[in-house]
Amino acid sequence: MKSSALLASRPVRWCGDKLRGLALASLIANIGIIVTGAAVRLTASGLGCPTWPRCTDESYTTTPEMGINGAIEFGNRLLTFVLIAIAVLCFLGALARRRRSLIVLTVAIGLGIPGQGVIGGITVLTNLNPWVVGLHFILSVGLIAWAFALWRRVDQGDGEPITLVPAPIRQLALVNVAVSFAVIAAGVVVTGSGPHSGDHGAKRNGLDPDRLSQLHADLVFLLIGLTVALWFALRAVDAPPAAVKAAATLFWVEMAQGLIGFVQYFTHLPVALVAAHMLGSGLVWTATLAVLWSLRTRPVVPAPATPAPEEIPVSA
Repeated sequence: MKSSALLASRPVRWCGDKLRGLALASLIANIGIIVTGAAVRLTASGLGCPTWPRCTDESYTTTPEMGINGAIEFGNRLLTFVLIAIAVLCFLGALARRRRSLIVLTVAIGLGIPGQGVIGGITVLTNLNPWVVGLHFILSVGLIAWAFALWRRVDQGDGEPITLVPAPIRQLALVNVAVSFAVIAAGVVVTGSGPHSGDHGAKRNGLDPDRLSQLHADLVFLLIGLTVALWFALRAVDAPPAAVKAAATLFWVEMAQGLIGFVQYFTHLPVALVAAHMLGSGLVWTATLAVLWSLRTRPVVPAPATPAPEEIPVSA
């Protein structure tokens, strides 16, 4: 009875009606926190709060003595609660829709956000170990994928997926996703070898940044080539216009991201361009997922019809 009353309550029904917008807010927030995390690292504020879960040994919040670095780091921590609030609203919306697929996605997002906070705490406790910092970013990539899936599934049904293009085209799109992830992972390793460590005393991973940058650039060229091939293949098989448009969008996002990457490298990594490149990584990943999701759909499964009650003959 209590669960039925909860689902029937006005706030929960509102969440169900607004679930698509809430899912989009979750996606935008999870991309945005990449930028705020970049601000922490690029302003050398990674140890602005030198411990975790407290900001200092005596306080959960920043103190005036900690200055701007403490405020930046603590502000980034507070954004976690914004993400949690959005995740809770999405979960209530999924409950209102009574769809298991949506509930599973909202639970994954809801568990991933505090998990992200714990990894963030470990980065502080390990004095910004570059490999832990990299794992922190990779989990953000996963959260973006889940948030994007939630946003797209809201308007789809729970029937068996229908592929809108030939199987080899979808396989090419899956390879594109794998290479896109490899580009991001390589970029994370490059960052761990570069100068923006998050704190002036933080260690680097000890790898050669020039060689890593070359590997990263090679993967970018591969990704762009695969995207162009996918774009032309979709046009050749007369794929749905949305799929062709998604591939074209991905190409131009990649080109913009590549331009920022090359300029930042040859201008010795200015802070503004590095921040833009971090945002671009989230946008490239999202655009990559958009192509994959445009290649199939799921029909709405009609609810089983309720049989009409049998008429009882009235005796004379």
